[in-house]
Amino acid sequence: MHAPLGDLRIVPATAVDVPLVLAFIRELAEYEHLGHEVVATEPRLRETLFGPRPAAEVVFAYEGDRPVGFALFFPNYSTFLARPGLYLEDLFVRPESRHRGVGRRLMAYLAAVALERDWGRLEWRVLDWNEPAVRFYRRLGAEPLDDWTVFRVAGAGLRQLATASA
Repeated sequence: MHAPLGDLRIVPATAVDVPLVLAFIRELAEYEHLGHEVVATEPRLRETLFGPRPAAEVVFAYEGDRPVGFALFFPNYSTFLARPGLYLEDLFVRPESRHRGVGRRLMAYLAAVALERDWGRLEWRVLDWNEPAVRFYRRLGAEPLDDWTVFRVAGAGLRQLATASA
């Protein structure tokens, strides 16, 4: 049995929190066996999250003064709804704080943000092998979109596509 949550609060990140944002990104990447792919740096995060054109937002879950989880999200857009949506890029709860409602509270916070902003949906991706996360999301009432395949162009392929003649 896991101990119940103490004083849990969800707090938006500020530029001062950039080192903590990077720490959580690295912890998530290690959990996902993708640590070798993290090239994010504090200066780049500071610029892209807190510069003149922030690309995403970050919130932390704190139990007392201890950061125990984080979520990074940004708007996307649905042409069918003609409304923005909230896309959750990263959700991570530190192992010692799992099974105590931290993830559920972060997801509830994000759902409230989407509703407050009059956005039409909340969506995210999860790695197929991550069964604990899949079970967690299903318990929240989320359904997988099995009929959609994610495509990506990055790195050299992105550069090649950008210079291709039409």
